Amino acid sequence: MQAREKTITEFIIEEQRKRPGATGGFSALLNDIRLGCKRIAYMVGKGVLASTPPERLREVANDTFLRTNEWGGHLAALASKATMTVSPIPREYPKGRYLLVFDALTGAGGLEVNAVAGSLFSVLRVPEGAGEPVEKDFLQPGARQVCAGYAIYGPVTMLVFALESGVNGFTLDREIGEFVLTHPDMRVPEETSEFAINTSNERFWEPAVKHYVDECLAGKSGPRGRDFNMRWAASLVADAHRILLRGGVFLYPRDSRDDAREGRHEILFEANPIGWVIERAGGRASTGDGPLLEIEPTALQQRTALVFGSRDEVERIERYHRDFNVREYDHPLFDSRGLFRTTAGA
Repeated sequence: MQAREKTITEFIIEEQRKRPGATGGFSALLNDIRLGCKRIAYMVGKGVLASTPPERLREVANDTFLRTNEWGGHLAALASKATMTVSPIPREYPKGRYLLVFDALTGAGGLEVNAVAGSLFSVLRVPEGAGEPVEKDFLQPGARQVCAGYAIYGPVTMLVFALESGVNGFTLDREIGEFVLTHPDMRVPEETSEFAINTSNERFWEPAVKHYVDECLAGKSGPRGRDFNMRWAASLVADAHRILLRGGVFLYPRDSRDDAREGRHEILFEANPIGWVIERAGGRASTGDGPLLEIEPTALQQRTALVFGSRDEVERIERYHRDFNVREYDHPLFDSRGLFRTTAGA
């Protein structure tokens, strides 16, 4: 007889029982996050039948996630990417000792073409001695996260939780209306021949990034000695999920444009949750120069360059930032090297 699949509620309770003295508050918070993602999955799954345009759907998802999590008594405050503000817990609800950072619906624009969307979340502890939480209480490095994860709304809905003990993936079984454990103890594969990057920005890349991509594109005849495939979903959650399952490396580096010199992804709402998941699964998350999760944010909206994936590849990119990033790298588009360049004289 085949063993029954474990539900996410059962998994959370079992994790709580492993920790003597646990009050159940954190477990209840995880269950609220689960419920918020489940509600958003239902809205996303209706598509055009819901008569809600994607830009409006993001607002509805944000409000849904907020209302689902604010009442349980486990949070002191929430911060949302949609509003870039701190939302205090309403007076009529009890307060807890955790902070929740979330992006309720990332990739909403892609829903117009039935592309993958997702949710991102990060749980922090209220700093020692803090009173009514304000913005500075959320400005903690990613290494202090208690839990982080994402939901991915694709052909099936999955919820991925990363605790200190590891990463586990749950698939929404629509017949029973519950997430069940389908991907226990997830690990980023160490060997990879895939990379993800937005090649339309090549002319703005730093020398280190160009050097890395050129080596990958050189294939078997190049210094890496094997062929690489480029995969780019244009969805942070989708790209992260693929790398978690199949390995690879994701690069959204800083570049020479004025609005991208510090990077494109918000540290608190995007980079830290993904970075925590990847590192708990044995991979590495970086700014390109060094560890992502050590950054001390100075504002809710602060952005960063983002590189994550199989540890060896990310560490190679960090070395290239040390060894090949010391000069301007500016030559014509069709020169002897580069993604769209032809060999001189060809």
